[in-house]
Amino acid sequence: MAAHSVRLGVDIGGTFTDVVLEKGEESFSTKVLTTYAAPENAIIDGMHQVCKKAGVSTSQIDQIIHGTTLATNALIERRGAKTALITTEGFRDVIEMRTESRFEQYDLNLNLPDPLLPRQMRFTVAGRVDANGQILVDIDRAEVEAVVGQIAKAGFESVAVGLIHSYLNPAHEELVREVLAEKLPDVAVSISSEVSPQMREYERFNTVVANAYIKPLMASYLGRLEDRLKDEGVSCRIFLMHSGGGIISIQNAADFPVRLVESGPAGGAVFAAHIAARYGLDKVLSFDMGGTTAKICLIKNQTPKTSRVFEVARTYRFKKGSGMPISIPVIDMVEIGAGGGSLAHVDSLRQIRVGPESAGSEPGPACYGRGGERPGVTDADLVLGKLDPENFAGGSIKLHPEDSKSALANHVGNILEMDAVEAAFGVAEVVDENMANAARVHAVENGEDLSEYTMIAFGGAAPLHAGRLCEKLGVDRLLVPPGAGVGSAIGFLRAPFSFEANRSVYMKLSDFDGDRIKSLLTDLKTEATGFVRTCDEISPILSEFKVYMRYTGQGWEIPIELTEEQAMNPDVATFEARFIEDYSKLFGRPVEGMDVEITVWSVNATTPQEKVARIEETDGGEAAKPIGERALFDAASVKYLDAKVVNRFDMDTGERAIGPVVVIEDETTIIVPASRDAIRQPDGCIDVVAKG
Repeated sequence: MAAHSVRLGVDIGGTFTDVVLEKGEESFSTKVLTTYAAPENAIIDGMHQVCKKAGVSTSQIDQIIHGTTLATNALIERRGAKTALITTEGFRDVIEMRTESRFEQYDLNLNLPDPLLPRQMRFTVAGRVDANGQILVDIDRAEVEAVVGQIAKAGFESVAVGLIHSYLNPAHEELVREVLAEKLPDVAVSISSEVSPQMREYERFNTVVANAYIKPLMASYLGRLEDRLKDEGVSCRIFLMHSGGGIISIQNAADFPVRLVESGPAGGAVFAAHIAARYGLDKVLSFDMGGTTAKICLIKNQTPKTSRVFEVARTYRFKKGSGMPISIPVIDMVEIGAGGGSLAHVDSLRQIRVGPESAGSEPGPACYGRGGERPGVTDADLVLGKLDPENFAGGSIKLHPEDSKSALANHVGNILEMDAVEAAFGVAEVVDENMANAARVHAVENGEDLSEYTMIAFGGAAPLHAGRLCEKLGVDRLLVPPGAGVGSAIGFLRAPFSFEANRSVYMKLSDFDGDRIKSLLTDLKTEATGFVRTCDEISPILSEFKVYMRYTGQGWEIPIELTEEQAMNPDVATFEARFIEDYSKLFGRPVEGMDVEITVWSVNATTPQEKVARIEETDGGEAAKPIGERALFDAASVKYLDAKVVNRFDMDTGERAIGPVVVIEDETTIIVPASRDAIRQPDGCIDVVAKG
């Protein structure tokens, strides 16, 4: 990838579309409002802006890497294709029954989220595969053709196929797909044995339904994007960021669009890991806050934590278990509805609530002057002095402070007998505490102490709130890298080409079969490598091996990483020792006298990560030169303080700005509280440190 001299990274968010162009060692970026009706319009607009800044034509772009929230938004807003599910007789209601667990144990009026497809859109066929992959009852082709006939009459645009135990034996699903291709050649088809070949029927069926639901939408969008770019003179290949932190081809993205659901946040985690490597940091908390959501991810040893199941579209205060589980490789992070556009209101208990509803870019918060009447987090930040109304988004958007004060007074202050400033302080503290609490819970779930971590903040709104978040979490150091406002888009340009292949094959260590394991992992390695080769035909490909293990009788597994030597020469003693080592780290001690079992096998094929040189850090000596002064509300002091204003790009290496200070740039603003100072490091990072 380093051979490409002109590369474009594009991240479509809920409020802004971020575009970054790298020309050799130079970088140029912009933020434009997302155009919901035709998202490609914002990309074209942003592309022309950065090309003009860089002095290049669109035909000179060698590579485009793209991440988008379109797949996520389609699932959340239930505006995908008219989709049917074909499943095994007796399993029609699996996606509605869920796992029967209660995500809010004491809520007597708990309402479970509706399934993506209502019952009349779910069809069944006979035929049965057992838990070992053996065919108990063969499938009847004539019956399948009859069901396909019903689907044809109803005018479905997409079909998901999820049959029992097909992850072990896909023969029945492949026959159904064959019939669909013959009878309905224009209908999109997704089969679970390809989309998510893993155990647990609810998660697998839900994943294939989600893939089918968004497949026509994403195929249409990606096709339009390709055509528009060609019309603008762009002839290079386009790649997509996937949820696991790697890059796949546009064709693979169109076939498996469910893998794009967390593509934007994944780019941000890759960006933070790159900064962590530059500073030699082994414990990093990445904090990504944009216009609609905030994402928090733990990064250990310069590698983001990953998972193979996550939830999208949580319906109950972002509570775990209240969303749709998607069973694909994904960077593990917690996401809450807290962004610059998140709207504030007062609930029936007279408490200030912020989010998850967002003003987005249309109409935006009240201060945008685009018709929004309800207060957002950006309105609170403006009233508290964190933003310059004349220089928001590099001066491209003029903000209206009086509109913010009016919205805060009408929807918060008047109800709680507060003035606009007190209402703004309340809104800001609520959203900061929500994010801090999410970070605490995420850390506890992973057995981590956040006081040992360094925060890396990016996204348009994160640097405004990260300093206060560090105060709440007891984090002493915060890094805000160059290009923080468009961090995810930069992360796309740092990501390797990669693809992770998973398969569920149940095996106890007492029944360990080394030859079978070697054959299985070899097949997965070949599958994953094949996907990567569709993107990059020449780079070396590395293979990362992982198995998911648990004690017999436990409900969930833990991931165990293996070296290639351990994977290709499987030994029962090695597998058991690795499991006991990781299990003890997570839970304190192993469980004696119990058999261990493996449920999922995984191989991730990836091109080598970009080599990162360590920088020589500075403690800061010379005082930074201010360009002005403004009143800034300091949350810890609960009052306005006189804060110097410093231009980030005027700071020389080693210069220190004493907090409270406002560090400005075109795409974001760094708020340094009175408890912190800011140092400009040699690579351009602003290092916000607690006062000694």
